[in-house]
Amino acid sequence: MPTALTLSGSIRTGSFNQKLADIMGARLRAAGVEVTPVSLKDFEMPIFNEDLEPDNVPQTAIRLARLFVSHNIVFIATPEYNGGLPPLLVNALTWLSRVEPWPFESSVFGIGGVSSGKYGTIWAQSHLRDSLTKIGTLVVPTLLGIGPASSAFTEEGDIAEKAINRKIDRMIGELTHFSRGGV
Repeated sequence: MPTALTLSGSIRTGSFNQKLADIMGARLRAAGVEVTPVSLKDFEMPIFNEDLEPDNVPQTAIRLARLFVSHNIVFIATPEYNGGLPPLLVNALTWLSRVEPWPFESSVFGIGGVSSGKYGTIWAQSHLRDSLTKIGTLVVPTLLGIGPASSAFTEEGDIAEKAINRKIDRMIGELTHFSRGGV
């Protein structure tokens, strides 16, 4: 059975991006994937500083890297701050890029995000795709840019827009179809 890790680049209470990560987890489960939700709140790491390497790499970074490696799929929901990525996500990915086992070569990645604006984190997702691709990550083609957040979800907590639901279906197909050669 394929396995997936879902996480949000936001740890705030009521995060729209956490809602998206939860929805992706549920949809992946419905597609027959075993899902492990992860909160970056559980993986505190100091602000990255090369002076801390190699002797003081946080154990939480090593633990998170092992989770990435042990899953076939990783889905990241990212907020957008001033057209870029949230510092929490940048810091976590930077620490992950410094540990063994290398956490970016065994999984297929999907990315998405929800923002208060109508552009739905497209700039942040562009930065995230660029960063992940530069370190050898396979990111599926479909992006989930959802906005505005105020109308993105139904009262039941589902995605409101049919076109976004079709994109989610397409991404689920890509995430379950593409493979990096097994874990």
